[in-house]
Amino acid sequence: MTGHAIYVHWPFCISKCPYCDFNSHVRETVDEAAWAQAMGREIAWWGERFGGRATSVFFGGGTPSLMPAWLVDGILRNIDDAFGLGPDCEITLEANPSSVEAGRFRDFRAAGVNRLSLGVQSFDNGALKFLGRAHDSGQALAAIETARQSFDRFSFDLIYALPGQDAARWRAELERAIGLSAGHLSLYQLTIEANTGFAGAVRRGAWSPMDDDPAADLYEMTQEICETAGMPAYETSNHAAPGHESRHNLAYWRYGSWIGVGPGAHGRPLGADGARFATANWKKPERWLEAVGREGRGADEYRKLDADEQAEEAMLMGLRLAEGVDIAALRRETGRPLEAFVDTDAAAQLAAQGLIELDAERLRILPAGRLLLDAIASRLIAERAAA
Repeated sequence: MTGHAIYVHWPFCISKCPYCDFNSHVRETVDEAAWAQAMGREIAWWGERFGGRATSVFFGGGTPSLMPAWLVDGILRNIDDAFGLGPDCEITLEANPSSVEAGRFRDFRAAGVNRLSLGVQSFDNGALKFLGRAHDSGQALAAIETARQSFDRFSFDLIYALPGQDAARWRAELERAIGLSAGHLSLYQLTIEANTGFAGAVRRGAWSPMDDDPAADLYEMTQEICETAGMPAYETSNHAAPGHESRHNLAYWRYGSWIGVGPGAHGRPLGADGARFATANWKKPERWLEAVGREGRGADEYRKLDADEQAEEAMLMGLRLAEGVDIAALRRETGRPLEAFVDTDAAAQLAAQGLIELDAERLRILPAGRLLLDAIASRLIAERAAA
């Protein structure tokens, strides 16, 4: 049977962080019973149409750790009823390290969550204030320790390349993070996304992002430190010791089948007949609730993908991985050879420059090309399309 990664989006936050462009909303009250019913109904809708088994579950947001444990438990029971949860299913929940939410970790573990992803972002109080976070460094450290006591597997995020951040400060923070980690770290360079508080601040001249060259130096230093510590990058921003990779996120990057539940959630579910669909739910929570009540699902988009669309998406996702794109899997998925999707002349030129590696089994970006990921992917695919 087809296995599906199930993404569950909880869209609510206490406040909106200035760097965040995710589908998150601040509400004074949330009717948790209504949300439990709607989530269960949409999960059942997907199960009836795609069947299979749930290979992983990821509660993202928003701030899923604001959910009561009984609601998490109920959603997992809904998924088990609709798809089946195997004993080895990875079930991750994103959490913010405020003391109130950290106190819920044991309850989430009892509900079935077996992996936690903590939004630490920094151990520096000044940086946390700049990033608009509701916790301080002491709460972050306490949450990591609580996570360690409750979960065998957990990860946390850090954001670097902040304005004025120098290499020595980032090195010290990263080495501290590695020492505190449980084998997985997500390390993101600060990017200025449109329609965020930071975008407005930069536009007004309140502050300026770090220039490209020093940001690139920090990226390369990050790769070196993590490699030396035995936690290489298995994806552009994700580092793990062998066996500690996020199986749910690997389903995205390897272009497996995933189903999105909740407001704004996207999916690429794969049916038993090999047909793959592009789905996207309504972003506004109230509109999603209305759609689920009316139709059993909250999808704004639901359409079948053709071979070219699947191939391009698989390429863009797979090139983010250190392992690259599995060429045989791509052919099985689309029924067409690599040459139908990739400009082989461009690939040969990029390989000669030491930026990519292409053989009979894989196409992957080499370390020298990682900082040029977007440009390389665009060249490989766009030149093929223009030919």
